[in-house]
Amino acid sequence: MGVDYYKVLKVGRSATDDDLKKAYRKLAMKWHPDKNPNNKKEAEAKFKEISEAYEVLSDPQKRAIYDQYGEEGLKGVPPPDAGGSGSSYYNGNAGPNVFRFNPRNAEDIFAEFFGGSSPFGGMGGFSSTSTRGSRFHDGMFGGFGGTENVFRSFGDASAAGPRKAAPLENKLPCTLEELYSGSTRKMKISRNIVDASGKSIPVEEILTIEVKPGWKKGTKITFPEKGNEQPGVVAADLVFVIDEKPHSVYKREGNDLVITQKISLVEALTGCTLNLVTLDGRNLSIPVTEVVSPGSEKVIPNEGMPIGKEHGRKGNLRIKFDIKFPTRLTPEQKIGLKRILGG
Repeated sequence: MGVDYYKVLKVGRSATDDDLKKAYRKLAMKWHPDKNPNNKKEAEAKFKEISEAYEVLSDPQKRAIYDQYGEEGLKGVPPPDAGGSGSSYYNGNAGPNVFRFNPRNAEDIFAEFFGGSSPFGGMGGFSSTSTRGSRFHDGMFGGFGGTENVFRSFGDASAAGPRKAAPLENKLPCTLEELYSGSTRKMKISRNIVDASGKSIPVEEILTIEVKPGWKKGTKITFPEKGNEQPGVVAADLVFVIDEKPHSVYKREGNDLVITQKISLVEALTGCTLNLVTLDGRNLSIPVTEVVSPGSEKVIPNEGMPIGKEHGRKGNLRIKFDIKFPTRLTPEQKIGLKRILGG
């Protein structure tokens, strides 16, 4: 694999963005060439290595390539087991989608964390230049008493980086069956990423969305920084918003499922049995023994939508009745009804 970037930053392979930022800030402050005038050559090499490790691991695309193919994969060198097929990021034939990693200037990365000025001014007269040409100016932190004070005064210095593009929202239409039982959705996206030289490279990715049982319309799933990249701007977050497709039988109201059943006047008065198919394919046989009056509902507990945060619990199934009254009655029918109903 060549250089182990995780060991360089002293983090585990499951390190989060916050872990990476903390590790970079600590090590970059320790090994910046301006901080190490007596062993500048060693410091410059370490500083460059730290910056390169952070650049790779903090970028989801570069990190994915590195985890799969190592340092050689980042530089477009076919790994021994690649077999020429590679991944959506790796093209062993150096086609238009090949990803080649050219490390950014280490001082540029440092500047994004510390606001474009050297934090070492006034800390012992260290030089504010490096082998690659610093853009820093002395004095921003002049008078502070050491590295710890710099961190306390500056807070989360990473916030001083480039602006971030506005989120990109897309609807994700789901059937009521998917929202009832859950599903796995694979979304293929095409986007442009920018390498260190500023060149725009097209890549394709497959995003996996685990739709959870009980999710409601408006639920948002965010994929950080999956929009198009452009120089000087942090890529937009890609947001999918759950939308609910109309269903031919059921309507959702909160956690309840509502269905309207047509029954005859005779059935409303004498009873009937309703046969329903649930959203997960079960057959329900529901006896209606009570007299059904216009506007009444029959409630079946725990046969509605799953309640996401309460495992095993569901809302209600509410049956509304549409009673079909006869359009006309014969004289004999009227006499018979009066006799039976006592009217």
